Amino acid sequence: MQNLLLVEDDPALQFTIQTALEEKGYGVDAVSTTGEALERLNSSSYPIVISDIYIDERTGLDVLDAARRRDPRCSVILMTGRGTMETVMAATRGGMFDYIAKPFELDVLLEAIERALASREEEADDEFEDEELPDTEFIGSSPSMIDIYKTVSRAAPTDATVVIEGETGTGKELVARMIHRNSRRASHPFVPVDCGAIAPTLLESELFGAVRGAYTGADRDRTGVFEAANRGTVFLDEIGEIEMGFQTALLRFLQEGEVRPVGASRSKEVDVRVICATNKDLQRMVEEEKFRKDLWYRLNTVRIFLPPLRERRGDIPLLAKFYLDRYRGRYSREVKLMDSGVRALQDFTWPGNVRQLQHMIERLTILADRIDSDAVHHALTAMESREKPVDTLADAEEDQIRRVLSATGGNKSKAAQLLGIERKTLYRKLERMKL
Repeated sequence: MQNLLLVEDDPALQFTIQTALEEKGYGVDAVSTTGEALERLNSSSYPIVISDIYIDERTGLDVLDAARRRDPRCSVILMTGRGTMETVMAATRGGMFDYIAKPFELDVLLEAIERALASREEEADDEFEDEELPDTEFIGSSPSMIDIYKTVSRAAPTDATVVIEGETGTGKELVARMIHRNSRRASHPFVPVDCGAIAPTLLESELFGAVRGAYTGADRDRTGVFEAANRGTVFLDEIGEIEMGFQTALLRFLQEGEVRPVGASRSKEVDVRVICATNKDLQRMVEEEKFRKDLWYRLNTVRIFLPPLRERRGDIPLLAKFYLDRYRGRYSREVKLMDSGVRALQDFTWPGNVRQLQHMIERLTILADRIDSDAVHHALTAMESREKPVDTLADAEEDQIRRVLSATGGNKSKAAQLLGIERKTLYRKLERMKL
């Protein structure tokens, strides 16, 4: 292996580090000044450079810059006993591999060197390349996704009611928006409503509207969602959460196309397409008499099931590349996605599905220079676990909530982010689960 370059002006520390590295089998070129370091880097490149930051009239940041200009793949490890936010930021912008605070155990430096070598020598770890991506983030070429595309293309031009089923984070609202975008209503409003996040007592006035004085606090007429979305599409998310009493009112609206605001004496005609989504098994809820059979029949004109990400791992590379391109632009970061990183992403079970993958790529874009297997393994907040059998979508949801909470150490805010849901929605689900 080519020698490493060590830049350290403290003779005792230089001797200690050089001796420890040589005992581990590394060849070491040791220098005491930045001038010597820059001369060495001007004549040859090094796979790894280890440098103190504060040396003489120049600094380790100058060494970092010279090393990276000579070889962009060079891993530079900086050491300092008086680091500041400014130096860390400058070193990060310069592309340092690691930053070690003095005093440190030699094992810390040796571990950093091993990681740096592994990142260079990892087998066939080229930058991931793939075909040009579509504009939409609803991406995938797996057989199940192709079937969904075909169903959407046939259903979108019609006014058929659609039910979208799938675990949290699989992209149900994305599908609903895709249907709307490809319908004759595309130029009119698309209004999403999270039925599970609205108190049952308020859901009727939220959807149908209310007149002044209809209830305490109703100091003015309120236009409901259905009326506001006239000629457009209303997306009712978590439709399985609505109470039996309101299900009757919703069925009446779907049959008659009229809304009666709370407290009003007459109905209003509206022209709205309804798309529903649920992470529950509505068919089973009908059998258990928790959901009206006639409403289910009325809703279930077109049914689309979104598979969890773990069942379409072949789509993960495309999704990862899509989100990386998005966040590279947003954060002005030149981060590379490596083949080993893609393989590591495909090995994970993704209990929070696509939304969890999205959050992971965002964090990695901010924190890593290369998304390789090492970066992915360090960033994942949960270890890969075997999926246990589940009987219903509700069981699947509860299972993933438990696993994500365990992975985050009970941090509900972080768990909600990984699951791709609002924190208040998670609280409600935990209450239902009696956790």
